[in-house]
Amino acid sequence: MARMNQQQYGYNLETSPTHVHRSRDLDSMSRWTEYLSSEAASPPSVTSSSKHVVFSMMPPSVGSFHKGRSMECVFQLTQVAEGLLAKMHKFVQILDHPDPTQFVFSDSFWKAGVLPDFPKFCVHLAKKFPEHPSSLQLEKVDKVALETLQETSGSYLQNLEPWIELLVDLMAFREQALRIILDLSSTVITLLPHQNSLILHAFMDLFCAFVRANLSSSKIPWKMILQVYNLLHLLTKGGRDCEFYHRLVQFVDSYDPPLKGLQEDLNFVSPRVGEVLEAVGPIIFLSTDTKKLRNEGFLSPFHPRYPDILTNSAHPMRAQDLANVMAYQEWVLLGYLVCPSELLRVTGIDISMVALKENFILPLFRDEYILLHEEYQLYVLPRVSESKRMAKSGRTKQKEADLEYTVAKQVEKMICDVHEQALMTCDAIHHERRVMLKQEIGRMVLFFTDQPSLLAPNIQMVFSALALSRYEILWYFQHIGVSSLKSKGTRITPIEIDATDSTIGFLLDGMDRLCCLVRKYATAIRAYALSYLSSSAERIRFLLGTPGMVALDLDATLRGLFQQVIQSLESLPKTPGDNAQSVSSSLSELRKSWLSVLMIITSSRSSINIRHLEKATMSTGKEGLVSEGNAAYMWSRCIDELESQLSEHGSLHKLYFYHHHLTTVFRNTMFGPEGRPHHCCAWLGVASSFPECASLTLSDEITRIGRDAVLYVESLIESIMGGLEGLINILDSDGGFGSLEHQLFPEQAAIRMNYASKLSNYAAKSPKGITILPLPGRESFPENNNSVKMLEAATQRLTNLCSVLNEMEPICVLNHVFVLREYMRDTILSNFRRRMLAILKTDNDLQRPSVLETLIHRHLRIINLVEQHVSMDLTQGIREIFLSEAFCGPLHYLKPSVKLAEYATGSAVQIVCDWYIDNIIKDVNNVGILFTPSHKCFKSARPVGGYFADSIADLAELKAFVRLFGGYGVDKLDRLMREHTAALLNCIDIALQSNREALEAISASFHSCDPVEKECSVKQIVDMETVIGFCIQAGQALAFSSLLAEAAGEVLDENVPLLFSLMSGLTRHLPVEIPEKAEIGRLRAAASSINVSFDHDTDWVRSILVASGCANVGALSLLPYLFASFMTSSIWSITNFSIDTGGFSNNIHCLARCINAVIAASEFVRLERKELQKQSLSNGHASETSDPEIQNLLSVEASIKSVMQLYVKCASSMIMDSWNETSRSHLVPKLIFLDQLCKISPYLPRSTIEVHIPYTILRSIYRQYYGNSQVSQLALLSPSPRQSPAVLLSHASSPAAKLNNVDANPEAFLGISPALRTSGPIHQQLIEPENMDTRQNDNKQRNMRRSGPLEYSSSRKGKHPGGPASGSRGVSPLPRMVSRSGPLSYK
Repeated sequence: MARMNQQQYGYNLETSPTHVHRSRDLDSMSRWTEYLSSEAASPPSVTSSSKHVVFSMMPPSVGSFHKGRSMECVFQLTQVAEGLLAKMHKFVQILDHPDPTQFVFSDSFWKAGVLPDFPKFCVHLAKKFPEHPSSLQLEKVDKVALETLQETSGSYLQNLEPWIELLVDLMAFREQALRIILDLSSTVITLLPHQNSLILHAFMDLFCAFVRANLSSSKIPWKMILQVYNLLHLLTKGGRDCEFYHRLVQFVDSYDPPLKGLQEDLNFVSPRVGEVLEAVGPIIFLSTDTKKLRNEGFLSPFHPRYPDILTNSAHPMRAQDLANVMAYQEWVLLGYLVCPSELLRVTGIDISMVALKENFILPLFRDEYILLHEEYQLYVLPRVSESKRMAKSGRTKQKEADLEYTVAKQVEKMICDVHEQALMTCDAIHHERRVMLKQEIGRMVLFFTDQPSLLAPNIQMVFSALALSRYEILWYFQHIGVSSLKSKGTRITPIEIDATDSTIGFLLDGMDRLCCLVRKYATAIRAYALSYLSSSAERIRFLLGTPGMVALDLDATLRGLFQQVIQSLESLPKTPGDNAQSVSSSLSELRKSWLSVLMIITSSRSSINIRHLEKATMSTGKEGLVSEGNAAYMWSRCIDELESQLSEHGSLHKLYFYHHHLTTVFRNTMFGPEGRPHHCCAWLGVASSFPECASLTLSDEITRIGRDAVLYVESLIESIMGGLEGLINILDSDGGFGSLEHQLFPEQAAIRMNYASKLSNYAAKSPKGITILPLPGRESFPENNNSVKMLEAATQRLTNLCSVLNEMEPICVLNHVFVLREYMRDTILSNFRRRMLAILKTDNDLQRPSVLETLIHRHLRIINLVEQHVSMDLTQGIREIFLSEAFCGPLHYLKPSVKLAEYATGSAVQIVCDWYIDNIIKDVNNVGILFTPSHKCFKSARPVGGYFADSIADLAELKAFVRLFGGYGVDKLDRLMREHTAALLNCIDIALQSNREALEAISASFHSCDPVEKECSVKQIVDMETVIGFCIQAGQALAFSSLLAEAAGEVLDENVPLLFSLMSGLTRHLPVEIPEKAEIGRLRAAASSINVSFDHDTDWVRSILVASGCANVGALSLLPYLFASFMTSSIWSITNFSIDTGGFSNNIHCLARCINAVIAASEFVRLERKELQKQSLSNGHASETSDPEIQNLLSVEASIKSVMQLYVKCASSMIMDSWNETSRSHLVPKLIFLDQLCKISPYLPRSTIEVHIPYTILRSIYRQYYGNSQVSQLALLSPSPRQSPAVLLSHASSPAAKLNNVDANPEAFLGISPALRTSGPIHQQLIEPENMDTRQNDNKQRNMRRSGPLEYSSSRKGKHPGGPASGSRGVSPLPRMVSRSGPLSYK
């Protein structure tokens, strides 16, 4: 367990390279190897910023050598402090953030495995600190714990060794850092920002790092760790204390609390710190004065009072110093906290009040902080009060005492009152500053984009703008969720930070765009810097030759360094592209030489210091020598360290520790009223800098931080894509583009127009029932402006967001690359798929296909709008989605042998097809689905879900279905209907087999004319009602299939007329062969699927019988008798004919469709099998005929006509046999049924029924139904060729009748031989290759009634023989008389 925990911490002291000498040499700098980077460990280099500078060890003298050595330690110890802070931060997380002051420890603290899980025992040791563990009589506290520790002391001792090593490092760091700070404080003669800024920043950085490291150490229970470790060491090593135990005890005790020890240790440098804070005060005042920053143009590329002056030369140094405001704020807060006596300076109170008023917390490291005002009240206020008491006691001169007392009293009051002021004004102050920065950076970006040549002269101002924005953004996220105690009381008050502040997005975006501009014009900036350095060489040479400098009589070392500076400047090329390596080398030498000069002239031991140089060169009226050298140093970094300067001033890697808040604020502001789509680039780009937070001392941090950065980017991308979906869905809603498409029904429009015409003004009260109908012109009402503006804003935001995402560069986080364009594409397409599946169904049931088509077109218009602003093909993706949602395998008539199980079925088409099969074909909800031939649609007695059947299963809706799902959708629905119909046909075949004997007896009775035997045989048929139901369902499926094929054909004709024409013409030339070739069969099936075949129903049923093999050849001859026996069913007693629908109330008219298709298809299958059997017996040699195709055609048609006429004969016989005076009511529907069968079947003339049923009866029946129909009367009076047989007979000899007969009989007109004229309707296809439109019109007229069911027309029926024996064509040869006595009355 101990070893496991040790591996968890990542430390093993036994294998550590520094373990051997660390414990023995606390003062050696070599002990910090693991905390220093490779650049800092290898001396001669100069890095990007003063925080990481390592001076070249080329000392010109002994004094400068010690000074250079001291400066090297400064930068190394600053980096060591960062490593110590990273370790302590990790350890605090392991211990679950304990509270050592109040001795509050969580369960995770004890389960971490660092300390023994004996809370009472360990807490007692910590409370008794600094007493030695051996003198505490621990056996009385917890004897069991002590005995357990004696047994397991080795493992716990090993677990605690990394913590003790860290404590030793802290102690060594404290001793070395204090010594270096004291040395610099006492030897550097000036630490003013405008004179010695480089050494000043190095000194104050070490000072602040020292304070932060010691403040952070207070979060670790060092007392408990040290006492437990020493106890374990005593138990293990035989009563001997651990190394440095007493020094560690003294160190921990002196920093309890940490601020007390810091105030005592840093008391000797307090005056120098106060001097520095007083010097940076004006910059802090300026940074807080928003009005002055704006009015005087500190962040403007042109002078605010003189717009013609484009470059800002009003405050060059102040603008440059603004880049260090964040560091100055930290100096002030920490400096006055550990050096409270400096608050008694004249300006100390003003500087501290400004800083305290704007901050609640003091960041220590990463996301750790202390409450600023509480610490000031606990540790600064008592020191100030003590100073006030000392001044009052008169220990100093009276005048000075009075002044000190007054200032101390003011400071005391300020510390007490500033907390309340901060609670009320802190957020408002920073918000105002963020608004100012938002405006200034926005103008700066626009100006430099338009005038890029002015970017280089103002690069320092750009760095200042980046630094100020960075400070405000970090402040914002550091203060989210912070709570502070009120100064007067113990109530905790949360700091009110607006989490929906949109200025954060503007600042992030402004910083990102500024950095992009700097990178874009980096070459120009380097060229400008080179030109400045070239002129600077001349100025420095001139200043060195002034009388004042000659009088100083510089020593050889200093003069040599100045010469090296001039040589480095003069060796620089004129353009940055010439020999970049030599340029970098020259600049490095330049900075080394100048830093060596600064080390000499700022040393108190040097005979010539910085003040001498300034006085000697300032008399020229230009910049002094030191100022000129500092400027040259600054501009040199703009050549080879430009990227590092951008990172120094504009890097936001610290936001990693607040990335959860970052995500929340992004979601609250990105799609808010003030959000801008292009801001998302900056929010995402922040993640690229997160890995910079990883510490060198913790090897596993880079992986963890990289993982968190990737999760952050994914979270933001999810939010961005969610917003993109939201914008699309807003526009795709009824309140979006849907509000522009609202249309009234015709009756609603009529009511509204009538109502509007009666109103004198729109303010009149609407009558009941019309209030929901808006009046014309409502779109122009002022109250509707918000809706229009909302649509415009949503459209603008959508297009802007898509444009930004399309142009955004890939986001790189370690080895992960995020391309937002691809995310956008996937989001748009996946949202379309989800939207499509969501609108398939309403709350009640399936959405109407026409409405679905409208909604999809509305969504596609939005996608087309997006596509105009992105460089990608979204239409292709939409096509792929449609294909995937409709595809269910290859078309069955093209690849009939393919197994559908190998393909995934589209979910959308599956949902729609299943609904149609279940609710229309099968009628599983039993809502009374009826097919209405006159309207070509299905109707229902009750709603099917949310609609009646006629509004979702008519030709228009099926055309919408075809347009949506294409041929694959049609094929899927057709497959399902085929499967259902195949099952029904199989049931019919089973009925034939089970009733074979009865049907054979019926056949014999017809030939013997024995009505009694026939009646007995009919009664022996079992399950007749069930079989009739199956046949009606099959007919219903045939009707739906025909309607679907017609819809597919019309859609194909509308969109691809050439292909439709090709299929139509090809169908007429398909040969009719028995047996039929597979290729011909596939072509015929394709033609049937778009309703261009001659007989769709027959072809459809025939293909089902062939595919399923359910047709029994031996029983097929009994089909007419089975169907004829249906005339004796009781279903006719509840059957009524409707002239409105052209069908029967119980869908019995679908039975006629089934009978026609099944008989015709059965004959095709029977003859095909017979022909195959004949060919197999003749060894494949068919008998030679003059035309095999015509012979096959004649035999098939003759066979079908014979069977159909046999059925009509048998059915008529059963009808007439059952007609008596007591049972008449069922006669009418039966006769109309037979008449409809003759109308539907292309193999039966309408006159066929007249051979068996008197025409007078039929005429009377139709007069009874259509006598009062005006439509029927007008149709009868019209000179249509589709008139009654009586009219045709009475005018047979007239020229008009002959002309009509020619139109109706193209065979006669074309001169076809009489032998071929009797070939029938299929042969008609073969002999009319040039009359496609006539065939189509005739096909449509066959299914359309103009004068009711009574249509004895010779235009079509004249082509069919009356029967195989009679040889008659057209009308019946029997003379008929028109009854004038009116319709028969059936009682």
